[in-house]
Amino acid sequence: MIRVYTEKEKAKKWLEAYRHCPPVLACVLGFTETGLKPGISAAGATPADRRFTAIADAEFLYYGLRANPKYPLPPLDGGVSPVVISRAVVAATQMPVYIFNAGLPLAPPVPHIDLGGTPAACVSTGKALSLATVNHLLSLGLEWGRELSGSDFTSAEGRHYVILGECVVGGTTTALGVLLGLGFAAAGKVNSSHPHCNHDRKLQVVEQGWQLSGLGEFGGGADPLRVVAAVGDPMQVAVAGMAIAASRYGGVMLAGGTQMLAVYALAEAIARTYRLSWQPENIVVGTTRWVAEDPTGDTVGLAELVGNVPLLATKLSFAQSRYPQLQAYERGFVKEGVAAGACAIAAHLWQNWEQAYILELIENLLDRYAGD
Repeated sequence: MIRVYTEKEKAKKWLEAYRHCPPVLACVLGFTETGLKPGISAAGATPADRRFTAIADAEFLYYGLRANPKYPLPPLDGGVSPVVISRAVVAATQMPVYIFNAGLPLAPPVPHIDLGGTPAACVSTGKALSLATVNHLLSLGLEWGRELSGSDFTSAEGRHYVILGECVVGGTTTALGVLLGLGFAAAGKVNSSHPHCNHDRKLQVVEQGWQLSGLGEFGGGADPLRVVAAVGDPMQVAVAGMAIAASRYGGVMLAGGTQMLAVYALAEAIARTYRLSWQPENIVVGTTRWVAEDPTGDTVGLAELVGNVPLLATKLSFAQSRYPQLQAYERGFVKEGVAAGACAIAAHLWQNWEQAYILELIENLLDRYAGD
């Protein structure tokens, strides 16, 4: 149920260390106006839908199916929100969930921690966030990384690890911006919620913003926090801070593909630039095989480019699902989000659940959703 794509020896040690250990899930929500641009994201059929995708996902992740949700899951061009995967696993395992608002247009209608961030402007502006906001989010991320790794969460078995997930519509484009800004040749390698990644469109808006940022050439040694302020989103720096701090105390799984490889690269740059102690060997990136094996991107090549961090993926398949919305994942729709891949990895690593049982949990949830 788990495949390792890069840094296989490091991954093996990590998986052995945290087998049968319970995770704590922190899902960090953010917003960028980049996701409202045509051709950037399929995480919501219309721009109006995409503005509320993260808020609706948070409500479903926390409460599951409710008769009258304040924010129903938005319709997609194909498939169904990956939060159904995450919620199915969370409900069945009783995994602790903490939801963080790093910068949303509206507060999510669930118990959450407000990090005091702001939504990001489109990366094409070159002024996505204020530098003060970026610094603030890093500071709180460091605090919460330490908190989530603390003894309050330690199980009877003696240890746990932290899953750091996200929901940011348009986040693969801001990931491209941060990776390019940090000097990684990431063009053509990122993923998308579309079946075929729109690389030219993503690169166009990132290059437009970078030219307006005043930071010189891509990879010219700009301060990593200024890179985020120019072409990033609020989730990235908050999770980078959480990962840096949490790694000092134990295991961290960055839950996602392109976006979390960008977060890892950002964390590495921040730790180096600001001389922050961290333990990168305690960090892995966990995603779905739909992302890791996406033929219209190059996630494995990107992980190798970023270097040092193991890339893992769940082997979860929807090929035999009785739901067309799940079968759509096999055709390249949606692929990942809201820690879906990491939750499936955790279900096997912690509970030893296999493909058939995890698929049954997800389909049972959709049965109730369809019958509502």
